[in-house]
Amino acid sequence: MAELVFYSGTMDCGKSTLALQLNHNHSARGRAGLLFSCNDRAGESIISSRLGLQTGAIEVAEGTDFWEEVVRRRTRGAALDYLICDEAQFYTPLQIEQLARLVDEMELDVFAFGITADFRTRLFPGSQRLIELADRVHVLQVEALCWCGRRATHNARTLDGVMVVEGDQVVVGDVTSSTPEGRVGYETLCRRHYMRRVTAHSANQLAEKDQLLPFDVSDFEVCAVPPQR
Repeated sequence: MAELVFYSGTMDCGKSTLALQLNHNHSARGRAGLLFSCNDRAGESIISSRLGLQTGAIEVAEGTDFWEEVVRRRTRGAALDYLICDEAQFYTPLQIEQLARLVDEMELDVFAFGITADFRTRLFPGSQRLIELADRVHVLQVEALCWCGRRATHNARTLDGVMVVEGDQVVVGDVTSSTPEGRVGYETLCRRHYMRRVTAHSANQLAEKDQLLPFDVSDFEVCAVPPQR
């Protein structure tokens, strides 16, 4: 039976790599599919992986209608068994409902890949609707890492290396290094450093100024001393 499957995780966990691998596996068995993407870091109409893999795809715009797209192709005699939908967090809730309808009424497998939450830790509308409608939701097991070495659980937006928590939900960028070049970027952080707003760039600046303590203050309880009378 056809399914709507959502593969989710933070940046750097291999979503696009898995999307390309899944497409390869299905096409190698004679199945016909379409690939979709939206706001890929490499440009329009492409699915790209940070490992260097990439392939052409149909760019999803706000007005894209998945139902009409599939009906048009099938009425022209094109075989179609599955859809690969990368960067699905940027799709509208209506488009996610169209994908679910294709699964239920046309028996198409739909494999969606995307980030769950934005840089403010709020769910993307497309991801939220996928969680609500998907037959299965898989959190990818390839762990992205924070600069400190812990498992990264949050996506942070940076401006010149400094974490920001305000702005438009969608601003296309890529993961920055510890020495950003004055641009908007993204970085994966553990919850501790996300809450403290400490990016790799910020940590390096503190280290250069000898402002880092030889221990982590979070490992100690700070008790308030009552005022003396």
